Amino acid sequence: MKILITGGAGFIGSAVVRRAIADGCEVVNLDALTYSANLENCAGVAEHGGYAFEHADVCDAARLADIFARHQPDAVMHLAAESHNDRAIEGPLDFVRSNVTGTAVLLEAARAYWNGLPENRKTAFRFHHVSTDEVFGALGEDGDFTETTPYDPNSPYSASKAAADHLVRAWGRTYGLPVVLTNCSNNYGPYQFPEKLIPTVITRALEGKTIPVYGDGRQVRDWLHVDDHAEALLLVLTKGRLGETYCIGGDASKRNIEVVRLLCAALDKYAPANSAHADKISFVTDRPGHDFRYSIDAAKLEAELGWRARMPLEAGLDDTVRWYVQNSDWVQRIRERGFHSERLGLVKA
Repeated sequence: MKILITGGAGFIGSAVVRRAIADGCEVVNLDALTYSANLENCAGVAEHGGYAFEHADVCDAARLADIFARHQPDAVMHLAAESHNDRAIEGPLDFVRSNVTGTAVLLEAARAYWNGLPENRKTAFRFHHVSTDEVFGALGEDGDFTETTPYDPNSPYSASKAAADHLVRAWGRTYGLPVVLTNCSNNYGPYQFPEKLIPTVITRALEGKTIPVYGDGRQVRDWLHVDDHAEALLLVLTKGRLGETYCIGGDASKRNIEVVRLLCAALDKYAPANSAHADKISFVTDRPGHDFRYSIDAAKLEAELGWRARMPLEAGLDDTVRWYVQNSDWVQRIRERGFHSERLGLVKA
């Protein structure tokens, strides 16, 4: 199988690229190489005979048509997206362009290509849209998101992803494009750009900086190791029922402050400082629209396809801290590109 993976130089996308190549697939990695993309994430497969890279924007219809025509993929996995909530607050229209318009343009390119395939290849084709649990809004103290949870996005980012989900379903129902969708919980692991919670804590601690925690740190997230997620995504692509949505969760819910303290304990082990890393925790002004709790019920995915997350949270966090400690040069090259974990997402008067 040859898979066109959009956003394949990003955090989750590159994990899917690496896993797909390991599974014997051919991969076309399409990425615009925006600020958080990093081709180093795919360095281990860059010389593989089944790997190709295309520097392109999903909003560029002509480039997409050319890429489909030249590479003739059997499936599309759409991961290209602007994804950081703080940046969405600062510049929401960038998220509308990439996540909404980009998805629509890609759908049209995929539909035109799919319509021209011979019948056997047309029947086998798949378009897999990768989305987030944030489209469902926030949970209270109990309950879980499922595939039937009503959409209730609270931020520009989650609204843009909700719109993209609706577009994919519409192209499936209106045009018959063979689509599947997934909504995942919070990912973590190696190669994550240092703007999200876990890499922010690790990289700032390693640099001797304060560790910012939004609000009181009581927000709850369901954490999913990126390698478990990549496995699930490829399983849904190849075996998921057409037109269906599958929720992917790690069954590992923790309050943000608890995650931060676990990270600090691992940092004390792998990068001891003059004092405990937890002493650097600083509670800062919460971001607007910060949802209280997310939790995924992945029972449908387990029942239909036999998937369960395998990485326990504490072991995964320990492994992630160790990776960042051992790969400080990877982080340093990102710093040299101009990113220094600056605070974003504060609404200005």
